[in-house]
Amino acid sequence: MFSRRIQQRARHLVALLIRPLARLGVTPNTLTVIGLLISILTAVVIAQGYLVAGGLLVLFAGIFDMFDGAMARFLNTATTFGAFFDSTLDRYSESIILFGMLVYALQRPDLHDIFWPFAHEQLWMIAVIFIAVVGSLMVSYTKARAEGLGLECKTGLLARPERVVLLAIGLLSGTSIWALALLAIFSQVTAIERVVYVWRITSHAAQPSKAGSLPVDILAEAKDTNEDTLPLPTKRQKWGRTKEAR
Repeated sequence: MFSRRIQQRARHLVALLIRPLARLGVTPNTLTVIGLLISILTAVVIAQGYLVAGGLLVLFAGIFDMFDGAMARFLNTATTFGAFFDSTLDRYSESIILFGMLVYALQRPDLHDIFWPFAHEQLWMIAVIFIAVVGSLMVSYTKARAEGLGLECKTGLLARPERVVLLAIGLLSGTSIWALALLAIFSQVTAIERVVYVWRITSHAAQPSKAGSLPVDILAEAKDTNEDTLPLPTKRQKWGRTKEAR
């Protein structure tokens, strides 16, 4: 959803920030672990009810999340495991922060937001947190599954950067339940968008007149394999840390 210009400026800023860390010998995987620890701290702060501080930490964790990939590119040390490790811990980080929101909601049966029009706000918040967790995981999974079949899948309204900004705005403005509701809805919309996108390009490729647009072995793999049996990349493939648009 963010324009390419905004993304390029953010990457340029991050590149300037990571140079001092690179001179100190900090590795990309170290930054990935530190990012996870910041997310755990963020969850603890939110669970204690310090929502404004939690919002600031969500933004900081989101910016810091870009450091490991930028560091790998800066040092030219991108590896297959680094990309896998980064994406995996990103999923943990996002889920942990939402778990902090869940703990916060469970401790407050009298939860009330003046802008929320429905009764039983605590139950609503628990429900939207659950849907948001499922949605964020499915947004990432649909992209990863498509790429595992050799298909590029970057489409979608609410990738990880947008989810981070939306949650941070909700915490900072005191409208966290609205932010979570939007996160729950639009993450599901994004996952569905990606399913439809993959369906469209594979459907076109299956037509005889357009058979050349997608290799036949890709279509066969999509039918006959699951995520647990995808082939590993060969040694000639070079995978770098690619920050999602997860």
